[in-house]
Amino acid sequence: MFENLSLPHLLMVLAVAILVFGPKRIPEIAGSMGKGIREFKRHISEAGRIDSADETTVSRTESREAPQAPQAPQAPGGGEPKRLL
Repeated sequence: MFENLSLPHLLMVLAVAILVFGPKRIPEIAGSMGKGIREFKRHISEAGRIDSADETTVSRTESREAPQAPQAPQAPGGGEPKRLL
């Protein structure tokens, strides 16, 4: 995709960015983009760890216990739950 990108092309892109955003905003924008990329990578790695932990937990509990039927929600203070309809 970027195989034909050379030094004159990069300089042209930099010149347009300076004209559009101004020289004071370029470092701020680059910092924000870097921070966003780091946050994205961190969330992706956390999601991968959570998924692998969930799979391990599910496989362990499935092998030890028989499946249970879902229980009805309890009303505050015990007793029967109130019906809305």
